[in-house]
Amino acid sequence: MDHGKRMNEDLFQTLAEEIEVLKKERKAIIIAHYYQRPEIQDIADFVGDSLQLSQQAAKTDAEVIVFCGVHFMAESAAILSPDKIVILPDANAGCPMADMVDAEGLRAYKKRVPGVQVVCYVNTSAEVKAESDICCTSSNAVKVLQSLKGEDILFIPDENLGRYAANILDRPIQLWPGYCKTHDRLTKEDILKAREEHPLAKVIVHPECREDVCQEADYIGSTAGLIAYAQNSEKREFIVGTESGILHRLHQACPGKEFYLASERLVCPNMKLTTLDKVRDALIALSPRITVQEEIRVKAKAALDRMLAL
Repeated sequence: MDHGKRMNEDLFQTLAEEIEVLKKERKAIIIAHYYQRPEIQDIADFVGDSLQLSQQAAKTDAEVIVFCGVHFMAESAAILSPDKIVILPDANAGCPMADMVDAEGLRAYKKRVPGVQVVCYVNTSAEVKAESDICCTSSNAVKVLQSLKGEDILFIPDENLGRYAANILDRPIQLWPGYCKTHDRLTKEDILKAREEHPLAKVIVHPECREDVCQEADYIGSTAGLIAYAQNSEKREFIVGTESGILHRLHQACPGKEFYLASERLVCPNMKLTTLDKVRDALIALSPRITVQEEIRVKAKAALDRMLAL
């Protein structure tokens, strides 16, 4: 092991021990998304999909939730756990896709199309959820859309996920022009090149990917869905079409199997902003704190509850 790597590991170990002490003092729980850095996933009490994590946090008796993810995820935790302190270790960890729709723009759309039913992906701000009828995740988007009657349905903000679900259901759905900048970088050519290099590998991708990428896949699913597929598959090799952070969990969950990132460009800079020293500092200062105005929280929670009731 080279000197630099050993120093890094020693530093990680020291920080992890500091965090463990602070966590107990603060009665805190640390939750991390699958796209976080490996060392962040390793110190977390729970690692998972964004909504799954917020639900998990709501069930615990922790007084403080340290959410290692991006802004909308911490907001979801604040919506479901109004009695807890929710901390986002880096205040600048946003989501460009969530920013592609705002409450004002959505209200204007609803005025133009009276009676439209708004399905919002959880990757949205609390204000946008408050203006929506029902939320969905990447794993239940099809089920949520299926539950709605009528023709006027608007899916926000991810047109790739919306189109994927609409194609499965073979029904017309209005799509908001938004996308995940990280998943959208993946091209069909990337998949074809990876298949050439790894002919025995199954291609597994997230539905936030472009339509022509999804068409090349052997399996399309949420982050948790991709992990479960790899675990249950008899295949030993996989080409992975989602953010690079998932590889850490895939290697843990599937020892002996090989995973190849479909493109080196599959890195979300916002997800990588969280570091161990920021987690430690956030626990010391109980900041940056994420809060949601009560009026918005109640409306946003109603949209989440409708989804959870399905």
